[in-house]
Amino acid sequence: MRVIAGSAKGVRLTRVPAGTRPLSDMAREGLFASLAGLVDGARCLDLYAGTGAGGIEALSRGAERATFVDRSAAAVTAIRENLRLTGFEAAGAVVRAPVERWLSGRAAAQDAFDLVLCDPPYDLDGASLSGVLASLGAGWLAPEGWTVVVTRGHKSSPVEVPVHWAVRRQLRYGDSLLTQYREERWA
Repeated sequence: MRVIAGSAKGVRLTRVPAGTRPLSDMAREGLFASLAGLVDGARCLDLYAGTGAGGIEALSRGAERATFVDRSAAAVTAIRENLRLTGFEAAGAVVRAPVERWLSGRAAAQDAFDLVLCDPPYDLDGASLSGVLASLGAGWLAPEGWTVVVTRGHKSSPVEVPVHWAVRRQLRYGDSLLTQYREERWA
């Protein structure tokens, strides 16, 4: 795994921890090409971060900061090493906690995010993931506009999203289906 583009382009990331399914380089390249100008200056949240490759790619492409959340000690160690390798230690915050608990256990208003990368294990059931997305929609997202990217296996069960979330784009790479949501307010 490597950083695809930006200031850390070409930096090889540390070994993927056992039990982690990272998003492929090709999928990350396609995703960030589709996000284009939405990354520069963004406050990024990388949920189920694994190696942190998604959030690190965002930092490399100009994101202001990134918060990485994963429950695995091995994943947190890999993320910290990858931040060191890329020189983004000051721009990254790493949290070891279950995503659901972290989202429900903190005051969201202090941490509004423009870009959320949510790449849960493919075997996470739709109801649990819907709960995570509902928590995100309850104050974690920037009021001036946001994008949430959810990665699932292309045969995974559908998830419920908050009513004002609109699908803007879907990308498929191998078994991975990446769905981009943005706010769609009608009133």
